[in-house]
Amino acid sequence: MKIKKLTLSVASAVALAILAAPAMADVKIGFTGPMSGPAASLGQDQYDGFMLAVEKYQGKLGGQATTVIKEDDQVKPEVGLQAVRKLLDRDHVDAIVGLGFTNVLMAVWPQISKSGKVAIATNSGPEALAGAGCKPNFFSAAWESDGPAESMGVYAEQQKYGKVFLMAPNYQAGKEMLAGFKRFYKGTVVNEIYTPLSQTDYSTEISQLQASGADAVFVFYPGGLGINFVKQMNQAGMLDKLPVLSVFTVDGTTLPALKGLAAGVVAGAMWDASLDIPESKEFVQAFQAKYKRTPSLYAATGYDAASILNVAIAKVGDKLSDNAAFAAAVKAAGSEFKSVRGPFQFNNNNMPIENFYAFKAVKDGNGVAMQQIGTPLAMHKDVYHQECKMK
Repeated sequence: MKIKKLTLSVASAVALAILAAPAMADVKIGFTGPMSGPAASLGQDQYDGFMLAVEKYQGKLGGQATTVIKEDDQVKPEVGLQAVRKLLDRDHVDAIVGLGFTNVLMAVWPQISKSGKVAIATNSGPEALAGAGCKPNFFSAAWESDGPAESMGVYAEQQKYGKVFLMAPNYQAGKEMLAGFKRFYKGTVVNEIYTPLSQTDYSTEISQLQASGADAVFVFYPGGLGINFVKQMNQAGMLDKLPVLSVFTVDGTTLPALKGLAAGVVAGAMWDASLDIPESKEFVQAFQAKYKRTPSLYAATGYDAASILNVAIAKVGDKLSDNAAFAAAVKAAGSEFKSVRGPFQFNNNNMPIENFYAFKAVKDGNGVAMQQIGTPLAMHKDVYHQECKMK
């Protein structure tokens, strides 16, 4: 009889302990990006790519139920800062993904840095966070800003373009893109023009390009800016006369609007829907089935970011609130997950080591599609990682 009472007491104690133990909380991920205005398609693709991966894992990351809280930064630093403060202070997110354009990212970074929370950028990798300013909780699942442009500098050298005309919007990313191109291009830069970020009419600059005697033009105009630039180049009769090298100008977000007008434009990127590897094909098929459109490279970075978090959260388990442990798990996950872009790992500065491909817009039965024509930079490391003190 005593044994029976003891058994019941132990069983009761175990039951009470189970009831008293706190249930594992849902993972909370904050997403910020441009969800309205001219750059909305870029933000939407990042978000849709991220959510597609979450759906692939049955609504969980690392086996834990996941809630994603979306915020629109409107490409405005002050709006982005408000969004990040809300996510950190009110929503108590475990990590923040997206982080928008470089100007927004740099405005919100002090707040995130102070919090210690993991941050994964899916649209930028500024020089300021790649070198001496690198931090263990900041990662780019996209690219170090110079990388895509560096690949076009290599491509221009390979094509023996002796004189090149450069154009970009006048903000940090624009300056970093043109600096990246010049790092590998050894020919003559006949002109280097920075236009206001709000400018959409490039007729004056295109006239200067026509008169410059350049062998090619290199441009960085993302989203709606790129659509306007290509259309105006076509109206001026320049697309058939002058090679156009670009980054983030002709891609999955702009091709539907440009249709056949983009034929001939060469783009440097770490991914395109035409990339012929199994992981990419699976992603493209799933994205098209769900969203009824072809994914852009922004969707690919969002998808990869979720895949990285899936591996990292499984590693860290119930220690998600340990910011240092979570950041270390993200770093390790970069070498373990299967990227849609091919080989990938985080460098010592938490920027990607990845391939940069050259894609050319070519006419096909449906209008224009991108076609891989080379890999100017393979498993490329940015130049700033040597200044980063992290290992």
